[in-house]
Amino acid sequence: MSFDLTTNNILEILGIGLTLAYSVGLMFQKIWGWPLGILGSFISIFLFVDVKLYSEAVLYGFYVIFGFYGWYNWTNRSKDNGLKIIVKGALWHISFFILGISCALGLGYYFQTQTDANNAYEDSFSTTFSFIATYFETQKILSSWLYWIVLNAFSVYLYYLRGLEIYGTLMIVYFFLSIWGYLEWRKSYRLTVSQQLY
Repeated sequence: MSFDLTTNNILEILGIGLTLAYSVGLMFQKIWGWPLGILGSFISIFLFVDVKLYSEAVLYGFYVIFGFYGWYNWTNRSKDNGLKIIVKGALWHISFFILGISCALGLGYYFQTQTDANNAYEDSFSTTFSFIATYFETQKILSSWLYWIVLNAFSVYLYYLRGLEIYGTLMIVYFFLSIWGYLEWRKSYRLTVSQQLY
């Protein structure tokens, strides 16, 4: 499958518009963000295959699958007002960090030795920790935004390296949106905790 530059630009713009809307929706805890994210991720898969960022293509396939899970989870648990922002402890994060590093090394080795992937280990690092951050989002774990702050900063480098300037610029926007998202969710979390005290 091969696309000319014009088609790639169209795919980037469509993917960007939809995923930006998704991010804003999640920032304000709106369920409608999930279907927009699903569509934006599906479009992006084709672009990443074309530029041989296979781990990113796998990642966006994961986004599609977990988009449906997040949409279901937020919708189903919101019916009884049961889905609140939560905070996890250090052991939780250490466990997921070890899991993420292990998976990144394994995935990077596979793509480095078995495919014509570019920047296999960097791509795999971004992919595995984005899996984790996305799972955290579906559960409304506050620290998901902290993961995204780091991942979006790293992705600026990765996308510009592969000539995806539009996506690279998008990651700069996402970096600041992630900070905003963290502050919004932290405010909501603190409000929930204070209401439980009274």
